[in-house]
Amino acid sequence: MRSTFMGLETARRGMFTQQSALNTTGHNIANASTPGYTRQRVNFAQTEPYPNVGLNKPQLPGQMGTGVEAGSVQRVRESFLDVQYRAENNKLGYWEARAESYTKMEEIMNEPSDSGLSTTMDQFWQSLQDLAVNPSNPGARSVVRQRAVAVTETFNYLASSLNSIRADLKNEITVTEKEINSLSEQINNINSQIASVEPHGLLPNDLYDERDRLIDQLSSLVNIKVDYSSSGGNASTLAEGKVNITLLNANGANLGQLVNGTGFNKLTVNFNGTDESVKTVQLGSTQVDFQAFSSTGKLKAIVESYGYQNSSVEVTGVYPDMLAELDNMAYMFAYQFNLQHEAGATPNQINGSTTDVTPAFFSDTENGAVDLANKKDMASRLQVSDEIMASLDNIATASKDNPTMGDSTNISALAEIINKPFKYGNNTESSFRNYYEVLVGGMAVDSQEAARLSTNSGTLRQAVEERRMSVSSVSLDEEMTNMIQFQHAYNASARMISLQDELLDKIINGMGTGGR
Repeated sequence: MRSTFMGLETARRGMFTQQSALNTTGHNIANASTPGYTRQRVNFAQTEPYPNVGLNKPQLPGQMGTGVEAGSVQRVRESFLDVQYRAENNKLGYWEARAESYTKMEEIMNEPSDSGLSTTMDQFWQSLQDLAVNPSNPGARSVVRQRAVAVTETFNYLASSLNSIRADLKNEITVTEKEINSLSEQINNINSQIASVEPHGLLPNDLYDERDRLIDQLSSLVNIKVDYSSSGGNASTLAEGKVNITLLNANGANLGQLVNGTGFNKLTVNFNGTDESVKTVQLGSTQVDFQAFSSTGKLKAIVESYGYQNSSVEVTGVYPDMLAELDNMAYMFAYQFNLQHEAGATPNQINGSTTDVTPAFFSDTENGAVDLANKKDMASRLQVSDEIMASLDNIATASKDNPTMGDSTNISALAEIINKPFKYGNNTESSFRNYYEVLVGGMAVDSQEAARLSTNSGTLRQAVEERRMSVSSVSLDEEMTNMIQFQHAYNASARMISLQDELLDKIINGMGTGGR
């Protein structure tokens, strides 16, 4: 025999379940603007029908439904879109950092412009040609000296500014390293909280959201793979478990674990290479050479800009390479100019007021002579020699064969140096002008590539994010529709209780009174 109160219980379950759905809808609406929030839904499940199968079951035409219950409160999220988003976010983190490095370099090099090295050099060569027209003119010699000072100051400024940005990049590497470790620690802490909730059969959806948000941030810094392990106990089949985060290189090979089920490993970037460049990256107890590290993301881009030690024990990278090229150019310029200058005769020599030794035009602030052994950091140390600064008559304008004040043989030869090809230390044979144009042109091409790929990666990430939001974000219109639906279902269940109350009242108070 069925229970008299069966309909009452069915209606009660309906009210409680719809109330749970309304509470979840309210939670969604309240978090519509919360970053990283994933909308939630109540999974309705039918309760067991009546009667159960058995020999003593009541004789009914069939099993009757007993109502509904809230089976679980689940996040509406598609994990495949998370994987896609993090892959594109990783690329964007790399190319954005690289593009920013090139943008800062372009601002410093300032080419083409009226104040860049190219213009300053052209003005110096023009002053030499003007002096060749009238080699005895002290005003023209003064202009040559001032233009030479401008060239050395421009070299000094470029080297100093690039080194300053490089120092900032070193600080940024340290900051990024701390950010990676902070995110890993936070994810590990959330893992612990989730592991204390899931074994009881509950779904800590808000903790899942926060963990996913942190993983998204981490994916922009280094290349990671995310998988999950069970928390154990009486966990729901919908429980995500504890997250394990593996650091990958560019080929997808495992470099070590950042986060596992029991803790996290600290990542350290070691400036133990040549000239304090990056040589190794340590993850926990595992040390990896940076060339083998190759984990794309913001960290890799910053290290590549700052500089790392290659297999030849040399420093390479965006800024070290540009500084090396400037040093190479400054050295070759000063060395070749001095070589020609010392082959000529100065007005002081012509007048017999000095010895036959012609002074160098340019010098090194630390070592005096400009020589190959001290080429490193030459751009930052180049200066006009003390002898030239002391007297304009130490500028060698004439030939030593038969020097006269009106002889412009040597100064004309100096003016032609810009057009002569020389072999640079990197086996490149080119004139000063062409060498610098190739240098600036290469920088511009690399900068454009970084900016283009940064834009492309951003577009792809945005497309994935929009698809992810279409699945997981809160739609207020949809939530309002659900709210009305659940409200009507709640009201209907309440009306059923009222109906059952009337039926029971009739049975209890109205039946059996006919014979009174």
